[in-house]
Amino acid sequence: MSPQPQAAVGAPLSRVDGRLKVTGKALYAAEHDIDGVVHAVIVDASIGRGRITGVDTRDTEAHPGVLRVIHHGNAPKLAYRDDPGTRILPGRRLRVFQDDKVLFHGQPVAVVIAATLEAAQHGASLVKVSYSAEHPSTDLAEAEPGEPTKYARGDADATLRDAPVRMDLTYRMARNHHNPMETHSTIARWDGGKLTVWDKTQWVVGTQMELSAVFDVPLQSVRVISPFVGGGFGSGLRCWPHTVVAALAAREMERPVKVVLTRRQMYFGTGFRPLYEYRLRLGSDRRGRLRATVHEMDAETSSYEVFEEGIMLAGQMFYSTPNVRQAYRKVPLDVNTPIWMRGPGFANASFAIESAMDELAHRLRIDPIELRLRNEPAGDESNGLPWSTRRLRECYTVGAREFGWDRRNPKPRSTRDGDWLIGLGMAAAVYDPNNLEAHVRARLNANGTAVVEGASSDMGPGTYTSQTQVAADALGLAMRAVDFRLGDSLYPPTPPHGGSMTMMCVGSANLDACNKIRRQAIQLAVQDEESPLYGVKAEDIVVRNGRLHVRGTPARGETYQRLLTRNNRTHLEADGSWAGPPEPERHSYYSYGAVFTEVAVDATLGLVRVRRMLGVYDCGRIINPKLADSQALGGMVGGIGQALLEHTVTDHRDGRIVNANLADYLVPVNADIPDLKAIYVEGEDMRADPLGVKGVGEIVQVGVAAAIANAVFNATGRRVRELPITAEALL
Repeated sequence: MSPQPQAAVGAPLSRVDGRLKVTGKALYAAEHDIDGVVHAVIVDASIGRGRITGVDTRDTEAHPGVLRVIHHGNAPKLAYRDDPGTRILPGRRLRVFQDDKVLFHGQPVAVVIAATLEAAQHGASLVKVSYSAEHPSTDLAEAEPGEPTKYARGDADATLRDAPVRMDLTYRMARNHHNPMETHSTIARWDGGKLTVWDKTQWVVGTQMELSAVFDVPLQSVRVISPFVGGGFGSGLRCWPHTVVAALAAREMERPVKVVLTRRQMYFGTGFRPLYEYRLRLGSDRRGRLRATVHEMDAETSSYEVFEEGIMLAGQMFYSTPNVRQAYRKVPLDVNTPIWMRGPGFANASFAIESAMDELAHRLRIDPIELRLRNEPAGDESNGLPWSTRRLRECYTVGAREFGWDRRNPKPRSTRDGDWLIGLGMAAAVYDPNNLEAHVRARLNANGTAVVEGASSDMGPGTYTSQTQVAADALGLAMRAVDFRLGDSLYPPTPPHGGSMTMMCVGSANLDACNKIRRQAIQLAVQDEESPLYGVKAEDIVVRNGRLHVRGTPARGETYQRLLTRNNRTHLEADGSWAGPPEPERHSYYSYGAVFTEVAVDATLGLVRVRRMLGVYDCGRIINPKLADSQALGGMVGGIGQALLEHTVTDHRDGRIVNANLADYLVPVNADIPDLKAIYVEGEDMRADPLGVKGVGEIVQVGVAAAIANAVFNATGRRVRELPITAEALL
């Protein structure tokens, strides 16, 4: 087939769902108008560990409007099937209202259902729960770690002992919470044995599987609807207890039930980026070439599940290092289970590795970019595979030129602007885009319009728009003629909406389905004696604006509408799929970036201000530059938060999170982000997937915290190895 003209892909188009959002017509989980809905408010455990000894609900049940209180003493037993296909993490799920155990502060211990939200809220405040409390284990430094996940090549310890240059550095990264604008919420309704939930989720199929397992109903008896998600950053990548509570309450009440978490409940009702302690020992020669690294990482997990993320990968493949040893220990604590957060694993690993590279560069008096170039690997040393693409050198070159890196004075504390110390810093970035099986269904109607369906989500990156662009070009239609539908488990299954995989996986399945339909139409035309295209070779035909024609001879052709109508076809339909790269994989697939930043530090107060930031990214093909910029700038903002502001604080006496609100848990505001810019180096990665994309959502946060920390050192001469970087650390 001739290559299809690309009119939509690559264009900076505005969001197709933008008008719905700015006019308030886009419905989020709690906004669906469901007949007969009642409201439920969850009562949270006020201890960090122990047992419930009593639940007094008399005052609550006497309150006007309260319909029922459910807790472990009167709740029905739920199935909680442990089918491997329904499990997100190893361990034992939190089983809501199934026993008297309290595993963490804030665990759901009861739910109050009432006719109005106000009645449910006040009723929940009247529930009296008594406990036999134990001292919870919530301090990473004092807990016993689990068995480590290990990796090794060469003899890192022996090589390190003999290395001419040795460094032993420990980094600490605070726990972070996602804090999307929309809090998590669920409306649940049972119709006989069938369950429908309107849920805030980044994985409708995962929520469907979890509810099927918990309530022991067939998968097809659970429908999950989530057309719009008001931000997620990873917080919606699994089904949380409140969704089970809503479904349980709805079944018991025999009417729809709505649960909306408060901002405070988001800090223990959903997951978080775990706290890390990362010890990195490295050895190099005197020219800065790495000879050995030893990575020892401790991270939080819950006592009932084991959360693990890709914290080890960067240390295995990013720089040429013949000898590497790693140990990743998950430390079980009396906390709720962590979950993936933007740039999972790599955002934290990059802070340690890229800060250490900057420290090594300063010690050896080598420019930080030059040091990185001296350690560029020829291939992936963790598995022996060649890179699919790796344009990191170009990221360095473009970034240094556009940022003005040559103006950097390598001597710390040498540049001032009045009372402000000025510093420039940079860091490299890498991310491993996930690649999972996806399915899509497409239909071309006789009127020349198309509908494409996949059970994906859109939490803000513009999935509706980018997928419409792919379908429009593959079908040769205008954007307005394509309706891409998502967020419903009735549609073909897709992977979680996270991990930078949606464009790669769902987009490739979308492309496959639409290519099949276009080929069906072309085949129909060349075999139709009444068609102007009769007898033409199929590979010589392209489609533009809904019209099939001979390439180079646009006058010879006809529209989809005319072709299908003449052949008595109401539509053409095809299923598309993407199963990932070939097995076994023949290349190593990563996206890359280089982040440059300028900071100002108040010499007296220690306050840090980011003045400007540039990110240069190798992400393969960019489907929509406007959406990519939105992703990149958002990722940089998240990195600024991780570097300078975000820090969940736990009272280790009872496990309570003391800053569970947006007044005390600080996130960046407009004043914190004055000048951000992203550049994308050109180049598709056709080895990765048929679209040549690698995803933009995660790589754009990786490296930001390290670049800021390195700039702070250049400004002040003070090396801070703990996030967030506070004024106290610089005074």
